[in-house]
Amino acid sequence: MSTGSSSGQGPLVALHELGKHFGAHVAVDRLTLDVAPGEILALLGPNGAGKTTTIRMLMGILSPTTGRATVTGLDCFAQRAQVMQRVGYLPDEPMFYEHLRGGEVVRFCGAMRGMPEAEIVQRTEELAERLAFADALDEYAVNYSMGMRKKLALTCALLHRPVVLVLDEPTNGLDPVATRALLDIVRETAAAGTAIFYSTHLLDQAERLCHRVAILHRGRLAALGAPAELRTQLASGGSLEDVFFQVATEPKTGAGGEAQS
Repeated sequence: MSTGSSSGQGPLVALHELGKHFGAHVAVDRLTLDVAPGEILALLGPNGAGKTTTIRMLMGILSPTTGRATVTGLDCFAQRAQVMQRVGYLPDEPMFYEHLRGGEVVRFCGAMRGMPEAEIVQRTEELAERLAFADALDEYAVNYSMGMRKKLALTCALLHRPVVLVLDEPTNGLDPVATRALLDIVRETAAAGTAIFYSTHLLDQAERLCHRVAILHRGRLAALGAPAELRTQLASGGSLEDVFFQVATEPKTGAGGEAQS
């Protein structure tokens, strides 16, 4: 099973023997994979598989117990400030300061990255129009719905044209129209050369959108490859869902027992 991409360029994201232990519990176990420029890599796995912990190490929020995570060759924990200049991050549940309006949140994010005011305004208008929330920029972000918070967080993540984009359950809370707009933006961003780390529970979405998928189970890499490749190798030509249940669920424990996840 290859852990590299098919691109001729070097990876923008590289995880090497990455591990995180919480006491005796191993949340992520020697994870090695990478994401190339222009590639969308889906990170899949049942609850508790290690996806969130992996993302937190990639974002420099957690220090790894073993191995390392790098973005453009920079250590994600030791050089976090530099990494953040190159990365856009959309968390699963975005949170914002209570006393800032949506437009102020975006301007703050742009200023923190040293962007000129004119560029911040232009990018904000462009992204807010694409995501259909320009009219809400004057509202306090704390009053946004989940879908609106996702749109605002995605705008902040894309504002500085990052070379790496990390998306954690990006379409959670979005209606079908907003979901389509987001997926179109993701495809366009990848086509422009950004490496995209895409964590989701939506297997059909990952199958349609992503170039490769990495499936975690109990903190370990259980499968990695293009969706078509994995379907052929592991599910006799079935769906990605079939692959997922083949490699990332536990066998039943007895009569009437449920698969563990």
